Amino acid sequence: MSHRINAARTAQHLAGRAATVCGLAHPLTHVLLAAAATAAAQAWEAGHRVTDLHPVRTDRNTGG
Repeated sequence: MSHRINAARTAQHLAGRAATVCGLAHPLTHVLLAAAATAAAQAWEAGHRVTDLHPVRTDRNTGG
Protein backbone atom coordinates (compact mmCIF):
# COMPACT_ATOMS: atom_id res chain seq x y z
CA MET A 1 0.00 0.00 0.00
CA SER A 2 1.16 3.48 -0.81
CA HIS A 3 2.86 5.65 1.80
CA ARG A 4 0.46 8.49 0.99
CA ILE A 5 -2.59 6.28 1.55
CA ASN A 6 -1.22 5.13 4.91
CA ALA A 7 -0.45 8.72 5.90
CA ALA A 8 -3.95 9.87 4.95
CA ARG A 9 -5.60 7.00 6.85
CA THR A 10 -3.50 7.67 9.94
CA ALA A 11 -4.18 11.41 9.82
CA GLN A 12 -7.93 10.81 9.47
CA HIS A 13 -7.91 8.32 12.32
CA LEU A 14 -6.05 10.72 14.62
CA ALA A 15 -8.35 13.61 13.70
CA GLY A 16 -11.40 11.48 14.44
CA ARG A 17 -9.98 10.42 17.79
CA ALA A 18 -9.16 14.04 18.70
CA ALA A 19 -12.68 15.14 17.75
CA THR A 20 -14.14 12.41 19.95
CA VAL A 21 -11.88 13.06 22.93
CA CYS A 22 -11.32 16.83 22.76
CA GLY A 23 -14.31 18.04 20.76
CA LEU A 24 -14.57 19.76 17.40
CA ALA A 25 -13.68 23.21 18.72
CA HIS A 26 -10.37 22.15 20.27
CA PRO A 27 -7.24 23.57 18.57
CA LEU A 28 -5.63 20.10 18.40
CA THR A 29 -8.63 18.80 16.48
CA HIS A 30 -8.31 21.69 14.02
CA VAL A 31 -4.63 20.97 13.44
CA LEU A 32 -5.24 17.26 12.93
CA LEU A 33 -8.17 17.88 10.58
CA ALA A 34 -5.96 20.19 8.52
CA ALA A 35 -3.24 17.52 8.43
CA ALA A 36 -5.80 14.91 7.35
CA ALA A 37 -7.07 17.17 4.57
CA THR A 38 -3.53 17.84 3.39
CA ALA A 39 -2.63 14.14 3.40
CA ALA A 40 -5.80 13.28 1.49
CA ALA A 41 -5.10 16.00 -1.07
CA GLN A 42 -1.54 14.74 -1.54
CA ALA A 43 -2.82 11.20 -2.07
CA TRP A 44 -5.34 12.49 -4.62
CA GLU A 45 -2.66 14.46 -6.46
CA ALA A 46 -0.48 11.33 -6.54
CA GLY A 47 -3.24 9.57 -8.48
CA HIS A 48 -5.03 7.72 -5.68
CA ARG A 49 -8.79 7.86 -5.45
CA VAL A 50 -11.20 7.91 -2.53
CA THR A 51 -11.82 4.18 -2.91
CA ASP A 52 -8.10 3.60 -2.34
CA LEU A 53 -8.40 5.29 1.04
CA HIS A 54 -11.88 4.05 1.90
CA PRO A 55 -12.46 0.68 0.24
CA VAL A 56 -16.03 -0.55 -0.12
CA ARG A 57 -17.06 -2.59 2.91
CA THR A 58 -19.21 -5.60 2.21
CA ASP A 59 -19.70 -6.58 5.87
CA ARG A 60 -22.06 -3.68 6.64
CA ASN A 61 -25.81 -3.62 6.35
CA THR A 62 -26.96 -0.59 4.34
CA GLY A 63 -30.23 -0.45 6.28
CA GLY A 64 -32.37 -1.37 3.29
